[in-house]
Amino acid sequence: MFQKKAKADDGNKSSVVNFGAGWFPIIYCLLMFWFYVGMCNDGSNVTVPAIAANLRVENSTLLTMNSIAGLVGVVFFIVMGQINRKIGARYLSGILCVAAGVAYYGVCNASSVGMYLVFMCIVTGSIMSAGYICGGALVAQWFPKKKGVVMGYTTMGHNLGSAFYCVIFSALISRFLIGKGVLPISLAIIILGIVGMLFIRDTPQERHINPDNVSDAVFKSEYDMDDEDETGGWTVKKLLSKRELWLASITTGLFQICSVGVMSQLVLRNEELGFSAQQAMSIMTVLALIGVGGSFLIGVLDDKLGTKKTMIGFGIWYAAALILNFTNLMPCVYISLFMIAIGIGGSANFTTSLPTSVFGRQGFNKVNSVIFPIQGAVTAMQFLINAMVQQATGGQIRYAYLVFVVVAIANVVLISRIDEHRYNRDYLVQMGETEKLKALEAELGGADEKGTADTGAVADGGSAR
Repeated sequence: MFQKKAKADDGNKSSVVNFGAGWFPIIYCLLMFWFYVGMCNDGSNVTVPAIAANLRVENSTLLTMNSIAGLVGVVFFIVMGQINRKIGARYLSGILCVAAGVAYYGVCNASSVGMYLVFMCIVTGSIMSAGYICGGALVAQWFPKKKGVVMGYTTMGHNLGSAFYCVIFSALISRFLIGKGVLPISLAIIILGIVGMLFIRDTPQERHINPDNVSDAVFKSEYDMDDEDETGGWTVKKLLSKRELWLASITTGLFQICSVGVMSQLVLRNEELGFSAQQAMSIMTVLALIGVGGSFLIGVLDDKLGTKKTMIGFGIWYAAALILNFTNLMPCVYISLFMIAIGIGGSANFTTSLPTSVFGRQGFNKVNSVIFPIQGAVTAMQFLINAMVQQATGGQIRYAYLVFVVVAIANVVLISRIDEHRYNRDYLVQMGETEKLKALEAELGGADEKGTADTGAVADGGSAR
């Protein structure tokens, strides 16, 4: 009488867990994000004071060096974006993880500010390129339509990094001092890079599955099958002439300013509020664990509501959280900390999700090689903002939050102007927009440009197949 109806087979279109072999790149990207957060962002809560003490300089001096490293890293991102299209995300990410491990040892054993800066430039450029350029390419190729929820999984690495990196490294520093305490961290990421080169694949087809792990029938009917041109018809000149390219780059970078700017100084901010160093560290761990659920939630909202609407909601949420924290009223502070926790991984989700929504998977390596350097340049400003505010206010971090509030609100306005699926061919196929698809292919598919090099750029090449 009450027989359970068989669930309709939708070709695995709606599952948020059935990724098959796709779980390997998901976990790989999660781990790269864990190291990125520790090495470049949240880890500065413990590394900057320790290294500054060794070098006998102010914390703000090293924060300024971190900002410079972020800007220098932009050149690194441009070069890595071109190399990624030549050798593929699998090998490049592995090489970069190894380089990051070696350079991070140099950072923690620096004998001068100049030496610190040089090694920090290498760390920033390598681990960010591995996580965002290579990781972004993997997500776009493996999960073009489920990228929201998948980025929700991968950005859990941000949360877990916030939760455990400082705790682990602080314990290592206490036991071995920073010069030797860094060794386990460096060795771990080197091993990750080697594992990646051995077991990760650039495309799902190399593991004999379709993108998003959908059925053959769904793939043939709802995905654009024309993958002949690895660049998707894009050139650097064409990309830089598109409004959506600049909006996608700048808006995702501005949210990174807000999120990274808060998390990189959160322990010190909590100490400023009167918590002990141990309490501040524990609070950060708890918030980051809450944020694991937040990353998944934002990923699901991204898939259900769309990236644009989710980003607008995120901006309003984060601005409100920072205003509450600025008040220094403890009830408001506690509410703000919960709100910040939910949003920890959100900004990182959008760095890949929005470009994939706008441009699709076709030629994503090409698109990302232009977008990510701009994102990186914008994101690097957070260290400069924190350093300048601390210098101007005698070390009071809370005033930087007002700057981040303005950034978040202005960003919401910019996001509202984005055409979310402007160049996404899979979306146009799914929606039956044949005329728009033909117009797009006519615009980008010129035979004279396919397979040729961009002016001033390295010759185009496909991902390793």
